Amino acid sequence: MLTTTIGAYPKPEEVPIRDWFSAEDGTDTAEPTAGYAETVARWGEQLEALLDRATAKVAREQDELGIDVPTDGELRRENYIHYHCRQLGGIDFATLTETEMRGHYRACLPTITGPVSPNRWPFLVRDWQIAQAATKKPVKMTVPGPLTIGDSVADAFYQGDPRARGAALADALNVEIRRLADAGCPWIQVDEPVFARRAGDALAFGMEHLERCFHRVPPTTRRVVHICCGYPRRLDDEEYPKAPNEAYFELAPILDEVAIDAVSIEDAHRPNDLALLERFARKTVILGVIAIARSRVEEVDEVRDRLKRALEHIDPHRLMAAPDCGLGFLGRDLTRQKLAVLVAAARDL
Repeated sequence: MLTTTIGAYPKPEEVPIRDWFSAEDGTDTAEPTAGYAETVARWGEQLEALLDRATAKVAREQDELGIDVPTDGELRRENYIHYHCRQLGGIDFATLTETEMRGHYRACLPTITGPVSPNRWPFLVRDWQIAQAATKKPVKMTVPGPLTIGDSVADAFYQGDPRARGAALADALNVEIRRLADAGCPWIQVDEPVFARRAGDALAFGMEHLERCFHRVPPTTRRVVHICCGYPRRLDDEEYPKAPNEAYFELAPILDEVAIDAVSIEDAHRPNDLALLERFARKTVILGVIAIARSRVEEVDEVRDRLKRALEHIDPHRLMAAPDCGLGFLGRDLTRQKLAVLVAAARDL
């Protein structure tokens, strides 16, 4: 059985960019973009070479641990959303607006002040090339989805029209996704955790926008959507208000029809009724079987047994194993231990 990671990997100590995994309030930080621009300016030309070395290091590490489809680790990003937003026209990072995020906390967020437009120049292509040069495994790149971006910025331009905002974001994202595909990137993943929190919007227009993200992407590139139920605030936080996992049952029939190849869902932190997998008759399912916000290291037997039970509901060639989400909470040592368990369990099937 193939294995993959989802996106974020713990940043090596030499990387000066701090992310929301290390913020005082964790991923519920009120200032998710604070400090990034200042760090980039302070390090100047040294930063790019440092990040190149660190990206190669984590790509090789995933390869050596046995991961079949590693990622670039998102080491250049303060979080998986706003790094990409910085490259889009119409989103102002100097104008921060306090607004509700994920329906349960408030944050100072960059503001859409004009029509969203793509960057004139590629930026993710080089990120992918640095990681891909470090391994012979196919490296997956991640892009935040339109609905999730819309829930992670303030909007002073498309006010009251999330459908129009999402369409504009999808078209801008599609430009960079096609650049990646044209450069040869073999796996591209759109991250849409807000699908699980706002299933109604996902069904009303989010699925259409997801397809727009992948418009004219060639079949040689595997198209993935990742839908977790939300990061907890910090490691071993069991009280975090995650999205309802019954949302997966609402979304699955349409996800199985849209023009993508694979759907990534979480199952470790909060297990699903595995009958859910029967709703995916066509798509590959990337099943999260490693908890990314618990310090306890899983046993190989328990992960293998969960995957065996999953295989009672889906064709073996359409199931992949992964962590629930990004690995930034865990640190390097826990990450290595947990990925070793993941790989051992998958290889034992």
